[in-house]
Amino acid sequence: MSETRTHLGRDLTLYLLARFGLIVVVAAVLVLVKVPLLVAVAVGVVVGLPVGLLVFRKLNARVTAGLAARNEHRARERAKLRAQLRGEDAAGE
Repeated sequence: MSETRTHLGRDLTLYLLARFGLIVVVAAVLVLVKVPLLVAVAVGVVVGLPVGLLVFRKLNARVTAGLAARNEHRARERAKLRAQLRGEDAAGE
């Protein structure tokens, strides 16, 4: 699980940086075309976020798979804890 957690952290960080980088690139291009900075950032967010979903599809899939695996692990741990609280820990192991 620690390997999955390490990959999830790395993938999530890369994905967030890539998405923010795309927003910065779009805003920078607009600023070079003499669009005011605040408007360029707003347009960068509106355009960059949906485009990032398409451009970084593989990275998004890895992050989603990692989050699903973590959620599954947490659900198993929660079920095991609830069983222990009910006094069923000997039967569960």
